[in-house]
Amino acid sequence: MFSFRTTPLRDQLDKTLRDGRVGCFCTQNCWDPQSGEYTWEIFARRGNLAKMFTPATTELTPLTSHFDFSQEDLENLDAIVVEIQDVGCRYFNYTRDVMRLLLFRSRMEEGPSIYIVDHPNPAGRTVEGSMPTTLDTELWIPVVAHRHGLTLGELCHYYYHENSASFPLHIISANALESSSILMPWTIAPASDIPGFFTCALYSGGGLWNNTTITPGIGTARPYEYIGAPFITTTDTKHIPCPDGTLMRPCSFTPAAGRYKDERCVGYQIILRPGAQYHSLLHTLQLMRYFSERHSQFEMLPQLFIKIADPVIEAYLRGEITFDIVQEHVKGEEQKWIRKAKRFCLYGDAPFRIK
Repeated sequence: MFSFRTTPLRDQLDKTLRDGRVGCFCTQNCWDPQSGEYTWEIFARRGNLAKMFTPATTELTPLTSHFDFSQEDLENLDAIVVEIQDVGCRYFNYTRDVMRLLLFRSRMEEGPSIYIVDHPNPAGRTVEGSMPTTLDTELWIPVVAHRHGLTLGELCHYYYHENSASFPLHIISANALESSSILMPWTIAPASDIPGFFTCALYSGGGLWNNTTITPGIGTARPYEYIGAPFITTTDTKHIPCPDGTLMRPCSFTPAAGRYKDERCVGYQIILRPGAQYHSLLHTLQLMRYFSERHSQFEMLPQLFIKIADPVIEAYLRGEITFDIVQEHVKGEEQKWIRKAKRFCLYGDAPFRIK
């Protein structure tokens, strides 16, 4: 049973929410600026908050985080309310955790109803990349483009349909949130490594650096804007890939955590010009090819190709095909995903690709 609801969560009259045992699967983004309370406080006040699912670390930490839970944790609950801020990319940790929650629930004969409190996508409706064609990834990774252009509610709608689920799934419209008209989606950082306005535009490509020997600035104040490593040199800046609308500023930084903690790294800050359309995935692929041809210490780790899950993109990164081939391939894959994604849109606009 699927439903899309246009009134706020606190006004829902479902018996499971009013009288049942409720679990809240939430990040700091479940705060309502008008009431000054978090979503879980609604149920704490009613006396039926039975369980809290939260990230393993504090909301601001130099490291990335996950929700730590098992299928057994869903038992004896009547409802689970999910409220996180998705960032529009299929490998965002908290979104993967939500998909794992849906997978666990689909395996249960009886279990809680799932309520998704939707939020606008801070990465917008822009689509980048391809759907996975090699399925070595976890079962809960959604088969969507790298940057999918959907809200979390729409993504759950898609995942629910694709897996022929039948448990009760209810989406609370993003338009029902007072916070949507007061706060921009990035005002409260969605995660420790997604700190600000530009991060979501850089993450669909930038997130791939985590599976290489170049750090995307994890452990700094500007992750995914900065990339570098101790072995990088910036003496030959004329040939660094730099698409229209971007600047590549040579820089240095010292991460406080993660790869190269407390080591001096040299690299670049990716600067987006105002109003520029930026294809983070394609630019990142160009940069990886560039560094692999110039620095023997640059390695693409096995998990990178599992995350990419596309043999054409992998062939480009391994130097087997040229950029124009992978660019045309990605264009076709984006068009294919957009046609599919439109069926699951819950709002008036639709995903689109950068031309």
